[in-house]
Amino acid sequence: MAGILAWFWNERFWLPHNVTWADLKNTDEATFPQAEDLYLACPLAFCIFMIRLVFERFIARPCALGLKIQANGPQKAQPNAILEKVFTAITKHPDEKRLEGLSKQLDWDVRTIQRWFRQRRNQEKPSTLSRFCESMWRFTFYLYIFTYGVRFLKKTPWLWNTRECWYNYPYQPLTADIHYYYILELSFYLSLLFSQFTDIRRKDFLIMFLHHLATITLITFSYVNNMARVGTLVMCLHDAADVLMEVAKMANYAKCQRFCNLLFVMFAMVFISSRLAVYPVWILNTTLFESWEIVGPYPSWWVFNLLLILLQFLHSFWSYLIVKIACRAISRGKVRDKSEVSKDDHSDIESSSDEDSGPPPAPVQKHYNSNTNGTNKAHGTNGYLSAGAPCPDEH
Repeated sequence: MAGILAWFWNERFWLPHNVTWADLKNTDEATFPQAEDLYLACPLAFCIFMIRLVFERFIARPCALGLKIQANGPQKAQPNAILEKVFTAITKHPDEKRLEGLSKQLDWDVRTIQRWFRQRRNQEKPSTLSRFCESMWRFTFYLYIFTYGVRFLKKTPWLWNTRECWYNYPYQPLTADIHYYYILELSFYLSLLFSQFTDIRRKDFLIMFLHHLATITLITFSYVNNMARVGTLVMCLHDAADVLMEVAKMANYAKCQRFCNLLFVMFAMVFISSRLAVYPVWILNTTLFESWEIVGPYPSWWVFNLLLILLQFLHSFWSYLIVKIACRAISRGKVRDKSEVSKDDHSDIESSSDEDSGPPPAPVQKHYNSNTNGTNKAHGTNGYLSAGAPCPDEH
């Protein structure tokens, strides 16, 4: 184990030439980032998750109910042991051949079976109230951390001159403000990483998982090798658009369509300008070129910049989605349809977004069979739970 740790913390990988870990040990005169500082983020991530549960229950939920957001979920599928077994053990989207087999086995119409599977899939979707509470929690955190970042950074020299990120590197002392900023951001993204498995399921689950991993790795990398100054710039820049994204989703769930439209336009402008213009010109320029000139490259420098470039590719992908939404909306003469406000830079696209958006015609059963569990009555349902409660003018 000692050999593995020695290999992992190899100074020639992490630090510039002729710099050792001993040079960055804390002294009475200066404090430097230490890898063990980051251990605090794990229990803090759990605390943040618990705070989120309390916040959603006692603050976000009353706000949602005050805005007339209903807690009702989709209509439940009628109990049927055979279909439930197929749904849980085999497939949630049966093909035509399986549908025909189930139709013969249950003596049901194929369309009725399709509707049952649609209703059953919709049962696993959260209600609009749950979505609102999730967005309100994220909005609250992003607003707080972005405000903190701006207030802190406006007093620093590297906000106004990015070359200050590299002067006297890596012997730049760690301040209490930077330490707090880093630990809080890392804790929050750790909580997002794990809560991703309990939150609303999105089509871009893998992309978001990679995003959280890349973010956590970037925060860790920049802290351990004391690139904290440029790290604070990256974090603050990314939090700006996230604030608008979450409040736009909240407006959509509350059916405030005009306010939602305005916020979506603001979000799109801030996101695209900050991540396709400011980020490469301001951040990538200093990490790739200014740092090369002042400090010079070393192994972890390459890894750090590779992760930043990966983040830029994700920015481009999400910007493409935003522009696509805007173009489709303009062609229809409105900002978005019922599922699109949540197609933000985190692409709140649901795994079942292809479900029908209107009530289907009433099913017609082939035969009545009282011996089959759950077949004594066919229920009609809208078979659908939108990503956010759509406004009346969105149909």
